[in-house]
Amino acid sequence: MSEAEPAPASASEAAAAAILDALNTTDSNGTEVLNATAKFVATPEGTALAYGSLVFMALLPIFFGALRSVDCSKSKELGENGSGSGFCNAADMPETITSRDAARFPIIASCTLFGLYLFFKVFSQEYINLLLSVYFFVLGVLALSHTMSPLISRIFPDSFPNKQFQLLFTQGSGESKEEIVNYEFDNKNLICLVVSSVVGVWYLLKKHWIANNLFGLAFALNGVELLHLNNVSTGCILLGGLFVYDVFWVFGTNVMVTVAKSFEAPIKLVFPQDLLEKGLQANNFAMLGLGDIVIPGIFIALLLRFDVSLKKNSRTYFYSSFLAYIFGLGLTIFVMHTFKHAQPALLYLVPACIGFPVIVALIKGELTEMFRYEETPPEEEEAKDEGSESQKKDQ
Repeated sequence: MSEAEPAPASASEAAAAAILDALNTTDSNGTEVLNATAKFVATPEGTALAYGSLVFMALLPIFFGALRSVDCSKSKELGENGSGSGFCNAADMPETITSRDAARFPIIASCTLFGLYLFFKVFSQEYINLLLSVYFFVLGVLALSHTMSPLISRIFPDSFPNKQFQLLFTQGSGESKEEIVNYEFDNKNLICLVVSSVVGVWYLLKKHWIANNLFGLAFALNGVELLHLNNVSTGCILLGGLFVYDVFWVFGTNVMVTVAKSFEAPIKLVFPQDLLEKGLQANNFAMLGLGDIVIPGIFIALLLRFDVSLKKNSRTYFYSSFLAYIFGLGLTIFVMHTFKHAQPALLYLVPACIGFPVIVALIKGELTEMFRYEETPPEEEEAKDEGSESQKKDQ
C-alpha cells in the first residue's frame, strides 16, 4: 500500500492502508463459528440460514462496489467530479495499488497482525477495544454516508433545496499556501451523515450485530470501489502474497484466531445461528472477515473494468470471477464443517478467483490481452498531462 511506497503518501492513501490492514486481521476466520455459549448446538436450519446470509451479504459489496469502481474510473479518466452516476467525487478518487504495494502488503499486514496480538496480550482488552470502537465509529459513519449518498440523491427530487458547502483547511499563506483538507458537500450529504451517525451511536451503545453489519458492508463496498489494482499481474501478486499470509497465520500459529476473537470492531460480517430460537437477541454468531470480501473483490472489480475496456458489451470475466468467488466461499464453509476447524478462506478463494478467469481467457484467446491491461495511477496521469502541456508550450 501507499505506506510502503517511497513517494509521499496522501492522508486518504494512509487511511486506506490502515483499513485494509485491519480487514486482514480476520481473514482466516472468515467462516469461524464464534459461540457465545459453548453448550449451544446450532440446528441445521439455523446454520444454513446463517451461512446463506453471510454469503449473500458478501456478494452485495463485491457486485455493487465493482459497478461503482467503473464509474469512479470513468470519472478519473474524464477529469470530472463524479458526473454521470454521482458515485465518485473529487474527495473520493480511487487509490491505485501498484505491484510494489502488492508485494509489500503481506509483510505490513503480518507486522500489524502480530502487533495487535502483542497489544492484546500485554494491555487490557477492554481499553483497547474502547479506543478501536471510537476510531471505527468515525470511519464507519463516513463510509456509510458515502455508501448511502447515491441512494439519497435518487430519493430526493431535483426541486429539493440543495445548498453547497465547502470545508477547507489550509497551511501557510500566499504562494506557499497548501490545502490540508478540501471537502465539498451539500444538504443531501448532511442527511446521509445524520443517518449514518444514528447507526454509529447505536453501534457504540449496543454493539448490535445489525449495526455491525451495516458498517461492515459499507467498509467492504468502499474498499472494492476505491481501491484499484493497476493490472492483473499486480492482482495476482497481492492475492498470492495474502494466500501465504492467511495460511501461515491460521495453520502455523494461533495469532489470527486470538486477534479475531479479541478484536471488537465492525471489520467482519456476523449472523446468528440461533436467530430462529432467540430472534434479534441471538448471540451465537457465524462470521466472515471483511478481508475475505475486499481482497478478492478488488480483483473482481479490476476484471469488470477490463471487460468494459474491451468494448464488446460483455461481462464474461466479471461473471466468471464472481461465480468463482461463490464457489470458493462455499468450499470454505464445506471444508470448515467437515474438519471442524477454522479455515483460511483465501486458501480457497484465491485459486478460484484467479483460476476461473485465466481459464476463460485461454479459451477465448485473450490471456495476453488480459495481462497487458493497465490502469494508470492518477498521479502518473497528472504528470503525463503536465508533460504534454509543457511540450505544447515549447512548440
